[in-house]
Amino acid sequence: MMQRAGERNPNNRKYRFRQQHNKPMELFNNEIMQQKAGYIHQNPVVAGIVNEPEDYRYSSAMDYTGGKGLVDIKFIS
Repeated sequence: MMQRAGERNPNNRKYRFRQQHNKPMELFNNEIMQQKAGYIHQNPVVAGIVNEPEDYRYSSAMDYTGGKGLVDIKFIS
């Protein structure tokens, strides 16, 4: 999959691991921040890697469900 994506993109030599565009978005309130975090947490579920967001080892979703993930999360109120 990464090889196919790399071959179709003239900016790569062989493989593409991530998207090359950057579309910054201002996170101007808690509702928007929660929406974007929810979207990010759902990515491994949609990809079929896990059944629940908190089951993905490299996600902060576990912190949002009362557990402790790999990275220290500081919640902003």
